[in-house]
Amino acid sequence: MSDPIEETAMSIKRLKVQGARNVAIAAIKAIQELAKETEAKDRNGFFTELLEAQEILFSSRETEPLMRNAVRWITNLVEKSDREKVEELAEIVFSASQQFHETLEGSKEKIAEIGARRIKNDSVVFTHCHSSTVTHLLRRAKLEGRSFEVICTESRPVFQGRMTVKEMLALDVKTTLIVDSATRFFVNKADLVLVGADAITSEGNVINKIGTSMIALAAHEARAPFYVVTELLKFDPTTMYGSFEKIEERSTDEIWKGPPRDLIIRNPAFDVTRRDFIHGIICEEGIISPHSIIEVINRRYPWVLE
Repeated sequence: MSDPIEETAMSIKRLKVQGARNVAIAAIKAIQELAKETEAKDRNGFFTELLEAQEILFSSRETEPLMRNAVRWITNLVEKSDREKVEELAEIVFSASQQFHETLEGSKEKIAEIGARRIKNDSVVFTHCHSSTVTHLLRRAKLEGRSFEVICTESRPVFQGRMTVKEMLALDVKTTLIVDSATRFFVNKADLVLVGADAITSEGNVINKIGTSMIALAAHEARAPFYVVTELLKFDPTTMYGSFEKIEERSTDEIWKGPPRDLIIRNPAFDVTRRDFIHGIICEEGIISPHSIIEVINRRYPWVLE
């Protein structure tokens, strides 16, 4: 298999590429490199290469429906094409990749436009982990002249909250960093909670960085609206047919290198936040109820459900 695919899969697996959007974009670029460097002689050979690449990329991370949807979009268009020449099929890969990337960028801008309206002057925003979609929304609110402050969790064990902190400070936003276990104390000071998502299920539940469900529960108790900021393309269609979204478990070294012998360490990367605790999903279609996710996906991206 072409090196770009293996190298990208390894970068995703080792967290050198982080964030669902960045993972999807990296996978798309790898597929484009494959199409550029292919040595396939005919349509069947080219499509076999694409399917092998898809399998390798999919196995790099269990909880990445955005990446899977991106790669499936490209391979499906190639499969449905009536073109036979490898050069023409490669061109379909390039055009499909560009179209998907443009869709992602358009979604990001629309989400920021919609979500920024929920940020009022003197708002206190609580957030968890790092989501480029969330920080883009906050950047939009700042550029529109809103004055607000942000409370960020460290988001252990990989400390992605520090990435959010750095972006907020670069925007000259008043920012406070807290340990994850201080959530219940500080969420009482928040006007709203904004988190990203790694996956959305058919039931409207959301999979995100471990600790998100705990924050949702604390926000519910504090009566602070809990919003999920995400592209609809993070919807996982396999959950419609009985499959559960897999929760990836990371290396225990992230928690304790050289622990005591016989100690059991568990390190799930994500958890599930039930739709009952989600005030709304801020997406490219507007602010929607998580209960309506299937209807909205079918209206916006019907090919995902095929």
